[in-house]
Amino acid sequence: MRSDLHPSARATARAASLLAALTVLALGAGTAPALAEEPAPPAPATVGIGHAVTEEYQRGAFHVNTWTDAPSATITAVSAKIRKGDAVVAEIPALTQASWNKNLYSLAVGEALKLTEDGGTIPELGKYAIDVTATDSLGNTLTRSDAGTLDFTLKPQLDVGFSAPSWNDRSTRPSGTLVGVQPGSGDLVPIPGRGITVQRLAAEGTPAQTATTDDTGAFSGESYGDVKIGEEFRVSYAENSEQVHGSYDFTRGLLGYNSRRVNVTATADKARVLPGEKVTVTGRMTDPNNADAPVADQQVRVSLASGSYDTPVAQTVSTDADGRFSAQLPATPGIRVDGWTVSPTDPFLYFSGANGQLAMPQEARVLVARGTLAADGKVNVIGAFRPWYNPKQWFSWTPPDTLLLENSADGRTGWRTIATTSLGNNSYPAFYNLNGRSQGGFFRVRHVLSNEFTESTGVTFRMVRTATRIIGVNANPEPVRKGAAMTVTGTLQQAVGGVWKGYGNAPVTLWFQARGSAAWKQLATGRTAWNGAVTFRTTATVDGSYTIRHNGDGTHFNAPAAYNDYVDVR
Repeated sequence: MRSDLHPSARATARAASLLAALTVLALGAGTAPALAEEPAPPAPATVGIGHAVTEEYQRGAFHVNTWTDAPSATITAVSAKIRKGDAVVAEIPALTQASWNKNLYSLAVGEALKLTEDGGTIPELGKYAIDVTATDSLGNTLTRSDAGTLDFTLKPQLDVGFSAPSWNDRSTRPSGTLVGVQPGSGDLVPIPGRGITVQRLAAEGTPAQTATTDDTGAFSGESYGDVKIGEEFRVSYAENSEQVHGSYDFTRGLLGYNSRRVNVTATADKARVLPGEKVTVTGRMTDPNNADAPVADQQVRVSLASGSYDTPVAQTVSTDADGRFSAQLPATPGIRVDGWTVSPTDPFLYFSGANGQLAMPQEARVLVARGTLAADGKVNVIGAFRPWYNPKQWFSWTPPDTLLLENSADGRTGWRTIATTSLGNNSYPAFYNLNGRSQGGFFRVRHVLSNEFTESTGVTFRMVRTATRIIGVNANPEPVRKGAAMTVTGTLQQAVGGVWKGYGNAPVTLWFQARGSAAWKQLATGRTAWNGAVTFRTTATVDGSYTIRHNGDGTHFNAPAAYNDYVDVR
């Protein structure tokens, strides 16, 4: 035990004196009986030695911790003896101090103990006692007998494999070797006569078998029939003797196998399958090692595919006498599909390349959030495009999908496209913004059929404004003297029931364009009379044209460009 875990000699003396004084007080002064003198406790050890531990990978070496509690002292020498009972079989005059831990001393791996047959001093394999002696710089010395056990035994190495099953022989046999790493020399030596336990895990209740190693350390177990690819076996071995110390317990999967190679060709009757439809995949299996003769009574799995992965939508069918097979697969909502594939159901059967592309558009809906029809005829519709079954799916690898804004006079026929937008590579729901021009009527947003989504149309909605026009623009007098007063008249009409009628109490403006100028200037504002007539008064300044405009309101369109009346100013 380390000295700092023992009471010091001075502390022990103080405790004894205190105990004597308390005894005198308890019995009264001058009446204390004579106490028998007890032998003084032994002085605590100054040097400490820990537990000697055999190195894990080189069992001819070991290490041990040492220390000293003497002030300003250090450990200067550590030696060891290896013995069996009372017989010392090896003496180690000096252990090596670790550079990274001044208290750690070890028998270096390069100086490991060896058997006598390898030029060492250890007579045989086994477990030996380690005695350690340590001395500090003040001359304090401690020897600890049985500081540890040198595990001078073989470290086992177990190698196990399974024979590869095949199409004709679906069995496997475990085999391998068991060798030991000899301490000191590191030689590999066979470990004969040991039992290796093999347990088949797939079949419950199957008893474990034991395979015994021969003189070379090799073993071979009994054969397992009707095995499956990936089936697991548990292999175990354990021994703790004077010759061998170690254990193995691991699970090994059956991964290697030899399959039968065949050729499979297949085609699909559709490149695109819509909701409610089915795609038919037909093919044929032949044997390339037998002049491409048909292979009958073999099952294949025909499935839809997404990327490089099969989907759960599949059908298992068997080849007929001519090696032919056929399977029908339905369009499936909510699953992204870009192809089909044919694969064997028997892992011992192998073929490749039986696949093809297939578009399976998913159903979606067009949502309209808002539509506006401005007085100048501009149409704006915003909304979202949303798949029915997977609204958060990411389609960054897909081509752009197209949305059309369409316009019709009666909402049933004569639909024409007035705006187009592309959804692009986007996540869904995808938001859209469509802009076009129209004189009103019925509107709808339509998604064009693509490989990703079916054709779909949003709700039909109506947006209307009343058409307007200005007629009879006339500026008087003509010609006119510069600076003289003049009037400009006209009439604003609206289309009501297919008939043009005067539009009263509506805002209008007077505009002038000087000769030779491209710019129009607003001169005045006003409102029409009950019959739509309006009269503006102004002063003639330069030659130019006059016109009257109506800019619409919440229910009317702007009036189209009215007639311009030119006035000559003299």
